[in-house]
Amino acid sequence: MAVNIYDTANQMESDLRQTTEYLDLAKAFEDMKKDQKAYDLFKEFQEIQANLQQKQMNGEDLSDAEMDHAREVANKVGDIEVVKTLMDKERNLNQLLNDVNQIITKPVQELYRN
Repeated sequence: MAVNIYDTANQMESDLRQTTEYLDLAKAFEDMKKDQKAYDLFKEFQEIQANLQQKQMNGEDLSDAEMDHAREVANKVGDIEVVKTLMDKERNLNQLLNDVNQIITKPVQELYRN
């Protein structure tokens, strides 16, 4: 009997949206968006992170000015309570996803252990 793993994945996607971790993250994100200053700073922080990651992936060196600016924005973001709450909820969801990933990849891990 063939298994359509994509059906299972789609069901997991639907189930994920109903977990406490996801719902808590969604609420924290909505709460943060209500604070325009916090939201704008958060978006700036995300953009800086993405740019730095892209440069690293391309093998480009990061300038001291870029690193200083990233640290400065990270410190500002880290001082905002709604962003701290969001990041806490994000960590909880990431833990859930890591747990699920370990379960999903268990057959492959076992295969290579033998």
